[in-house]
Amino acid sequence: MDWRRFSFIGFIIVFLFSVVVLIGGSKISPAIIISSMLTTTIAVATPLTLGALSGIFCERAGVVNIGIEGMMLAAAFFGWLAAIYMNTVFKFNPGLSLAIGVISAILSGGLFALLHAWLSITFKVDQIIGGTVINILAVGVTGFLNRQMFFGEGSIFGGNVPHAPGLLPSLSKWLGALCGGGEGCFGLPNLIQGTFIDQKPIAIAAILLVIITHQVLFNTRWGLRTRAVGEHPKAADTVGINVYRTRYINVVIGGMMAGLAGAYFTIESVPSFEPLMTNGRGFISLAAMIFGNWTPFGAWAAALVFGASQALQINLQFFRDSIPPNWAFLQHAYIVGLAPYVLTMLILTGIIGKTTPPAADGQPYEK
Repeated sequence: MDWRRFSFIGFIIVFLFSVVVLIGGSKISPAIIISSMLTTTIAVATPLTLGALSGIFCERAGVVNIGIEGMMLAAAFFGWLAAIYMNTVFKFNPGLSLAIGVISAILSGGLFALLHAWLSITFKVDQIIGGTVINILAVGVTGFLNRQMFFGEGSIFGGNVPHAPGLLPSLSKWLGALCGGGEGCFGLPNLIQGTFIDQKPIAIAAILLVIITHQVLFNTRWGLRTRAVGEHPKAADTVGINVYRTRYINVVIGGMMAGLAGAYFTIESVPSFEPLMTNGRGFISLAAMIFGNWTPFGAWAAALVFGASQALQINLQFFRDSIPPNWAFLQHAYIVGLAPYVLTMLILTGIIGKTTPPAADGQPYEK
């Protein structure tokens, strides 16, 4: 990314943080507000980060994927369904039920991505149309099954999915077992509790996947082949790279990333499913990918900008008792809730600068 994008990211994040500090700082310590904003920003940027990584894997291989929204939604439902089924019907313990739910969400995203790859690569359907089909299919399938299984007559499911714990309890127990003391052994759990370090597993996994994706794309043979297929598939085919297989694998990997993002909504964020609960996050992820110029770290930085805009709304609600009367209009969700979508429109108009997609992005390959 060039300096203009980094400057824009820094300016927006500082501005959004400053708004909350200026409004609530008269009654609450600014350090507490900043810590809360940072924690919330990282958490709510998690599905955006994973969705952007999903788009990077697909488009670096030359396949446009606007079906990330649908993959997220389907994964959110099927991951939640699997966790409930294991916990309610088979009486598995909550931890195992959550793990199965996450795996099911990842596989669901991969299956929907496989369908997109089948349409786009094998049958050479217009990739925008193929992604739209995925989105419509996910909305219809999840809405229908949700009504039939949980609100229809004779539903066998009861109760909610067990909620994913933060890393702190697990870390406390691990440290306690390590040194033979209590959960406060070494004092580290108490030190990180309530800070931005105290994130849940999928949020931590998203950050690690940014690093891993960067290494894979830019420092491995597979990454070089992926980028070659996305830039000049005929040249890649000439040197023996299987273009179809490379595209298939990368699209499925991208779908699995979107599946993990879907698991965030129902397993890590809130233990319930609502129709259309992804609420456009897949499309915002694509904007983050574009703004990050199809690079993992750039996309993550852009996701943090969108995360900060969502954290603004959350923290204004959290600190609403400290908001002065003349700023009370900011408590309305429809006002501050516009921020992520306004940023998306600004980025997609190219006002911050032009981006350069892979040369063969969206172009079906004819051998």
